[in-house]
Amino acid sequence: MNRRDALTTVALAGAAMAATAPVKADTAPTSTLDRIKKSGVLRIAVIAGQDPYFHKDLATNQWSGACIDMANDIAGKLGAKVEMLESTWGNQILDLQADKVDLAFAVNPTPERSLVIDFSTPILVHSFTVITKKGFAKPQTWTDLNKAEVKIAVDIGSTHETIARRYCPKADILGFKTRDEAILAVSTGRADCNVSLAVLSIFTLKKNPTLGELAIPRPILTLPTNLGIRAEADRRYKDFLSAWADYNRSLGQTREWLLKAYQTVGLSADDIPGEVQF
Repeated sequence: MNRRDALTTVALAGAAMAATAPVKADTAPTSTLDRIKKSGVLRIAVIAGQDPYFHKDLATNQWSGACIDMANDIAGKLGAKVEMLESTWGNQILDLQADKVDLAFAVNPTPERSLVIDFSTPILVHSFTVITKKGFAKPQTWTDLNKAEVKIAVDIGSTHETIARRYCPKADILGFKTRDEAILAVSTGRADCNVSLAVLSIFTLKKNPTLGELAIPRPILTLPTNLGIRAEADRRYKDFLSAWADYNRSLGQTREWLLKAYQTVGLSADDIPGEVQF
């Protein structure tokens, strides 16, 4: 065998060995569910000033509220612990897309959002309400607010803003970074009212009874609120969260988590108007 034939034989042998050698498995998680189980961490978005969903104790920086209880329940079933990232209603969708969080609570499934993220089945169905400042006539219909002289405060990027702009396009709509700022605008007289989900409005007025009054304009507007997740081909995480949402909503557990958060300001089920769904 000449030198050239020898080199060819060695090369062929090397290629054969490479072809039959075991390929090292890629151990990186391939889906959100795999990542959570591997890391033991469920990352969620939390939003300050959104009682009873989220409450941040400014003295201790500890979080509580209905959504924290829900997150702990979900994490427990996945063998994980909860890790929190402070966000806003407007930014939590971006945080999902950027892979900063694995779960966003109380996300309304709009067509626009469905193009960029995915959703579980609803955890609740909410009614929209209005908090009016003292002395401002309680609106009986949304048309009563659809006037150029009416100033409506909303938190930017929320469904509150969507409803205000959809049903009161003629009104002077004032956008604020947070709902706390929007409520402050009402309390100081800068705005005439604030559009909010009933679950939030009831808590706010119980905590601040001098703020104003609760109105439920007709027609009564309702919208499901869901868990938001990243869109991915693996459906196991979505299917798990949908089963979790259906199970706890049907048993009344989700309502109990909300009522538990309400109790921190002395609210009970009897304080909830009959027209309000949740």
